[in-house]
Amino acid sequence: MPINTLAITASPPTDTLARILIVDDSVVARAVIGRMIDASDRFMVAGAVSDAQAALAFLRKNRVDIILLDIEMPGVDGLTALPDIIAAGQKAHVLIVSSSCAEGAAASIQALTLGAADTLVKPGIGNLVGKFGDILEEKLRRLLEGGDRVIPVRAAPLPPVALADDYDIVAIGASTGGIHALSLMLRAIPASCQLPILITQHLPPSFMPYFAAQIAVLASRPCVVATDHMRIQPGRIIIAPGEAHLRCVSFGDGVALRLSTERSASGCMPSVDPMFETVAKIYGARALGIVLSGMGRDGAEGARAIHTAGGSVIVQDQASSVVWGMPGTVANAGHADAVLAPQEIGRLITEQRRPPR
Repeated sequence: MPINTLAITASPPTDTLARILIVDDSVVARAVIGRMIDASDRFMVAGAVSDAQAALAFLRKNRVDIILLDIEMPGVDGLTALPDIIAAGQKAHVLIVSSSCAEGAAASIQALTLGAADTLVKPGIGNLVGKFGDILEEKLRRLLEGGDRVIPVRAAPLPPVALADDYDIVAIGASTGGIHALSLMLRAIPASCQLPILITQHLPPSFMPYFAAQIAVLASRPCVVATDHMRIQPGRIIIAPGEAHLRCVSFGDGVALRLSTERSASGCMPSVDPMFETVAKIYGARALGIVLSGMGRDGAEGARAIHTAGGSVIVQDQASSVVWGMPGTVANAGHADAVLAPQEIGRLITEQRRPPR
């Protein structure tokens, strides 16, 4: 007669779990979110505090991997405190979890611009279970898996002479962490630089109008959301709408944009690849492609097309990236001419561009 045995699953040692700090003024939210995290086999609550000052005090003495930060709190609000919390957390990712982050909310773009890794809408207290818990765990998992900070073999920039010294277009692809990188890069480019800039940033459609407005302020130049048949013009930034890819086509004596919705190889909408591939076809050696922080490999095929056409490709370095998936894939494939921090990319764009003849 077989003997029945009770299988006992040992809890993983705490030193193998990712450490999470919860910053939220709601006692209930801290408790419910804390239970969700502690129920996971990958994360643990390292601390739970009610305001930004307490968070800074905690971070001065403790190391964490991810910080969950509310925006609306008494005293110093989350957005105001965000730069200090990022600095105090050193390499910890900050995930904004707030009811202020509804789709299209200005607070979401502001947080991402300031350096938050991602945002998540916090529902009412009665709904802090079920779907919210699943989404939270997925976002934590993706940030943890994308957060490897080991310096790659090709982290050092290649000699600037490897780059072309005259471009007609700059095309930029980015995802998680990309908005903050964009803000740093664009601030380093003077308004006198009249190169047209195309941007594909992974964001929902409802975020795009405010995102365009933020980019216009950061870059001190016009920025618009692309529409079908829009002409590319000097000095203007055009961003892909959230529901369509950007494609370049020859149009008379210039270049126009076509929007398309076919499934991309990466599965992203919008995808960087169609933009890069058509930029390579139209501009060839006079194209500059840039890949900033982001998960996955979107942009890898398009970067290869630009590289093959004789154009230049620059990727963000791993140390400054929230997630080095997209830029790392391009660099490791050998299609990056340089691996640089965002500010250095901005300066290089300016320095490599010769005055118009």
